[in-house]
Amino acid sequence: MTSLTGRLLVAVPRAHDRDEGDIFTRSVVFVLHHGDDGAQGVVLTEPLEAGVDSVLPGWQSACSAPDRLFQGGPVGLDTAVALAGVPGRGDVVGATRLFGSLAVVDLDAPPEIVAPQLSGLRVFAGNCGWQPGQLDVELADGWWVRAEPEIADLFDADPETLWARVLARQPMPTCLLASFPDDPTLN
Repeated sequence: MTSLTGRLLVAVPRAHDRDEGDIFTRSVVFVLHHGDDGAQGVVLTEPLEAGVDSVLPGWQSACSAPDRLFQGGPVGLDTAVALAGVPGRGDVVGATRLFGSLAVVDLDAPPEIVAPQLSGLRVFAGNCGWQPGQLDVELADGWWVRAEPEIADLFDADPETLWARVLARQPMPTCLLASFPDDPTLN
């Protein structure tokens, strides 16, 4: 098994994926962990109507546009995960570096101390979780395209178009999926 930690999963479009209630339809997922014990990630393409201050007072002004809470997945909707861009290579008070310039923020830390150190912040309610081997089966069944992330993907100001833009930058023929119509019967 090759670990997908730190990579993107881009949902492969399917003719029957027009269900607006499905968080994974035309989604981009950032994988936080993938190992023998399963996988965890957050959906980058599901902004909610709620502002971050409605659940985490003090963090709204530090959030990247759109400065709303995002639904990170269908699991643990009563918990929050905050990802941030952090410059340099040193320690950041109130954040733990995952890799490179990406960190997880301790939302219990005072925002006025942590926020000035961040170059981007996105707060997710919930996450995506896969049991051991489940993600590998989904990949083998063709549910996901694996993609290298750009740090800007995690803090993108236009999450509604992120799916198509990530697919469009993939090599042929994968990039053609970016133009898959919402309703293939109209094609």
